[in-house]
Amino acid sequence: MGQKSACVVGAGPAGLMAAERLARAGLAVTVFDRMASPARKFLLAGRGGLNLTHSEDFERFVTRYGAAAEVLRPILAGFPPQALRDWSAELGVPTFVGSSGRVFPESFKASPLLRAWLRRLDELGVVLRPRHMFTGVADGAVLLNDPSGQVLKLTADAIVLALGGGSWPRLGSDGAWASTFETQGVAISPLRPSNCGFEIAWSAHLRQRFAGTPLKNIALDFGGERVRGEAVVADYGIEGGAVYALSPVLREAIARDGQAMLSIDLRPDLEAAQLATRLAAPRGKASMSSHLRKAAGLTPIASALLYEAGALPSEPAALAARIKALPLHLLRPRPIERAISTAGGVSFTEVDETLMLKRWPGLFIAGEMLDWEAPTGGYLLQACFSTGFAAGEAAAKWAQR
Repeated sequence: MGQKSACVVGAGPAGLMAAERLARAGLAVTVFDRMASPARKFLLAGRGGLNLTHSEDFERFVTRYGAAAEVLRPILAGFPPQALRDWSAELGVPTFVGSSGRVFPESFKASPLLRAWLRRLDELGVVLRPRHMFTGVADGAVLLNDPSGQVLKLTADAIVLALGGGSWPRLGSDGAWASTFETQGVAISPLRPSNCGFEIAWSAHLRQRFAGTPLKNIALDFGGERVRGEAVVADYGIEGGAVYALSPVLREAIARDGQAMLSIDLRPDLEAAQLATRLAAPRGKASMSSHLRKAAGLTPIASALLYEAGALPSEPAALAARIKALPLHLLRPRPIERAISTAGGVSFTEVDETLMLKRWPGLFIAGEMLDWEAPTGGYLLQACFSTGFAAGEAAAKWAQR
């Protein structure tokens, strides 16, 4: 018998990890991608420091995946955070744990890691074929358009699809595959923006003067959940890490109710009574903004936000209450193409425990194509790597069965 073959469609972290596992198992592997070069979105993620994974306890780590936590548990355990760190170190890119518990390459960049990874894949004989666009599945066969527009029907002993979600389509993943799968009867949870900003009808003054200003050391509250962190006032509304952590519940509330009221605590380290006492001090000839800065420790952007809820209360206790629970009226999430990641995808009921589609034996799914979401902090990339690892291992076994 000749050498077994495998195809991977999608050259992001999930697809490249699947390709590596397949090649290590001795298969001849070809990776197809619609872009001119691989891992475009991965490189974009690296511009902010490339948060590969997180160092927290595994049991706590798993809970970050919400409704998909239990189905992802064995997949994450099969290639856990420490395994990802070891893999990166083997490529010559050691990692470190930051003060927040997040894990980063020492270089803080994605490009050195990607270059080393592509060298390894080349040494393993993996062939990369750019500018090939997925167009559908017909009779269980995967169809692509090659650079000349000709239809290519993939023939291999196993195929892994890692086509991504629907965010940042200019980098290669536009989610167009979802409608194709639905027409074939595959259960798909609609793709929705995740880790995204939300639109607010700011006053013209706030937009013009404070757009792009950070809000540090705040707490956000919604639906019984409280998140400490930072955010950024954007011209369209609000974004940033603390907002992203609440994006699933905020998004679903807006879908259900047409809006959501987010509460922001501008001084989470002070009790309302302490603030009221400080605000009750005579301010003399000082302006209100100066009084808020000196008595309550508010920055100019924090003071400006207070006015977005209307005229300031004259009573210190009422003013302290607004500082501790300033309401922000969220109108809608940002469009999916501006989100960091997406929720939704192929339902886990459509795949078996090896991530193989039940209706198309030999076809495996990995990465953001699957129906899961997670906050920023390393959880997104970890699940992409872990599902790619699992799909690659399983596809290799299937091909060699």
